[in-house]
Amino acid sequence: MADESIMLNAKATYRTLCDMFEKIGWKCQKNDERMIVECRVSGDDLPFDVKMIVDEDIEQVILLSPMPFKIAEDKRIDLALAVSFVNNRLVNGCFDYDFRDGGIFFRISACFDGCKLSVDALEYLLRCACGTIDDYNDKFLMISKGMLSLEDFMKKENN
Repeated sequence: MADESIMLNAKATYRTLCDMFEKIGWKCQKNDERMIVECRVSGDDLPFDVKMIVDEDIEQVILLSPMPFKIAEDKRIDLALAVSFVNNRLVNGCFDYDFRDGGIFFRISACFDGCKLSVDALEYLLRCACGTIDDYNDKFLMISKGMLSLEDFMKKENN
């Protein structure tokens, strides 16, 4: 369990997170007790869910976004390679992929240990994540459905 100063900083960070969502005008669901904010994002291709968690135990704000689909079993190796290829190029965040069940999600975090995150920093985290998710969720789905080969995906990403 976090000490009192960490708990107070976590609560202040959660208030800042809620302020950020108010500033940008996005509709969201807040769980004040668990310090979680969730929303639905309309991307260019596919809508996706975003969950932002203020975790006082590790003193981080964590953004998680599961893809709204599972990867077809016969395409899981291709997706593992595609995710590795993408993650190698990302500066912020990463895609986590469970080869066993075909689940994939995006994860990014920011530490608030000994500091206060600003509304702008949290907005950057959110917008960075949304941009990355929107860039790749449709491509991962197309690979899973056999509509885009791994080779074509890598060629397009290299251009």
